[in-house]
Amino acid sequence: MVCLGNICRSPLAEGILKSKVDSNTIIVDSAGTGAYHVGNLPDLRSIQVAEKHGLDITDQRARKIQTSDLDTFDYIYAMDASNYRNILSLAKIEAQKAKVFMIMNELQPGEDISVPDPYYGGGDGFENVYQMLDKACDVVVKKISE
Repeated sequence: MVCLGNICRSPLAEGILKSKVDSNTIIVDSAGTGAYHVGNLPDLRSIQVAEKHGLDITDQRARKIQTSDLDTFDYIYAMDASNYRNILSLAKIEAQKAKVFMIMNELQPGEDISVPDPYYGGGDGFENVYQMLDKACDVVVKKISE
């Protein structure tokens, strides 16, 4: 799960997906395309909206995506078009590029809908992002279970 700073959207996506899969068989992680917040906890508002829905994401720390992630993970989900392009720029071969997806395309194929960055918005923005990601992660679970 990848967004810009790895403190708002992608930590929520990581927490949501982790809650829906068997963590003994599926590894879920998140990262940012920028190194702005490396080592930091998720944004307090992300932590709060996750807690509201019964999830604890306080074990997460922001990190920057690495080229090696394109080899390690089977699916790389971008939160928006800008981060999607940034992830693709790390790919060295077509097999790596084939692993990169816009997360909302799992729910609404081909529409390239971005998960909005709630950082500068109010609390409702974080709840809206949570709801979007929760629905998309339901589809991701079905996809990775096949």
